[in-house]
Amino acid sequence: MSSKEKPTLGGTRIKTRKRNIAAPLDPAAFADAVVQIYLENAGDLVVFTGGRTQPGTIKSDEGERHPYSVLDCQPKRETILPSVLYIQKILRRRPFLIKNLENVMRKFLQSLELFEENERQKLALFTALTFSQKLSGLPPETVFQPLFKDNLVAKGLVLPFITIFFREYLVDNSLDDLIALLKRGKMEDNLLDFFPPGRHNDECLSEHFMREGLPALVQYHEKKIFEVKLKEMKTALTTQIAEETDVSEVIETAKQHVKVANLPDVEVVRILWDVIMDAVQWSGKNQQQNANVALRQFFDEAYLPQVDDRDEIDSPEFVTLQTNMGMEKGVKTWAGLLNVFCTSGKLELELMYKVQIQCYEDTKLMKLFPEIIRSLYEQDVLAEDTVLHWFRKGANPKGRQTFVKALESFVNWLEEAEEEE
Repeated sequence: MSSKEKPTLGGTRIKTRKRNIAAPLDPAAFADAVVQIYLENAGDLVVFTGGRTQPGTIKSDEGERHPYSVLDCQPKRETILPSVLYIQKILRRRPFLIKNLENVMRKFLQSLELFEENERQKLALFTALTFSQKLSGLPPETVFQPLFKDNLVAKGLVLPFITIFFREYLVDNSLDDLIALLKRGKMEDNLLDFFPPGRHNDECLSEHFMREGLPALVQYHEKKIFEVKLKEMKTALTTQIAEETDVSEVIETAKQHVKVANLPDVEVVRILWDVIMDAVQWSGKNQQQNANVALRQFFDEAYLPQVDDRDEIDSPEFVTLQTNMGMEKGVKTWAGLLNVFCTSGKLELELMYKVQIQCYEDTKLMKLFPEIIRSLYEQDVLAEDTVLHWFRKGANPKGRQTFVKALESFVNWLEEAEEEE
């Protein structure tokens, strides 16, 4: 062998690493294999359409179709539930498939217009049963998102779908469960968004769901409207009080909200007290800080006892005095607002219960209960008969024993005055 020739290894093959081999994609072969699995397991695997779909979830008329599918069965609970239970069993074994189910359900919901009416009914039943069986990890916020598409809502496709969903879901679940699901799906405040533009109002919502046998949803919606109106009234009054608006203007604002929203008198009294108490910024970490804040919010410094010693000012006794005086000033300032709406003994008693509950739940106000009641009495917000009725027959048990004892001296004074008269 010439010295210039390079040595070679005969009879050997140079192998290419597997990671460097680019296998050609063959979607058709893969689809054929999947369909073959379906055909070999007839009735045991769950299929939506029974075969391949074209882009946009359009069912193709070509090719062999699976003999069993959700869209080919009867639109009844008993025929669709087995499919859901089977999916549930599969997901327990292979939880990674939950994302696939999510994507499939989203695609079908966003393509409702491509299905016939009876097929949409089946999809609604399947969706309701899927969430009713609480398939772990299925996110309602993404599955239901396509239902808010303007074109689907405008065509009136979403309302029948969601109505069937609500009715079927409530078969095995409570209204609270449904509300919790709606909150997860960020739909609890958007029931009106399921209605077409011409029917997008509260009257149509109530009429529709009552006709469909869903009065609980009507009550829930009315409660939400009521809470919004209360919140709007509270926000408006709180802003005016913070800006030190004249009492007469605050009263007028309250009257307008009551008239427009048709709010019950009891709720008005409760919210007025909340607004007055919210004007005190209880932001301190202890009672002394809270008292100082209340003092700055409500009290005229010229009325304060003249104390030169800083330690004496910070003493617990002076702090309590400051708190009491600040609260009394707040009650006196807005007594006119309360007087306008506390027009009966029943409403006055409701106000006392409101004060009782707040003082019971807020420890920094526990000792202020008798002072608040006395101030309300002196400003003619509470009548003598109301105070005596609460003292003798009050029905609310929260802190009652403590508050009755604290109010005993004031009640004794009232009874003595009554006897003298």
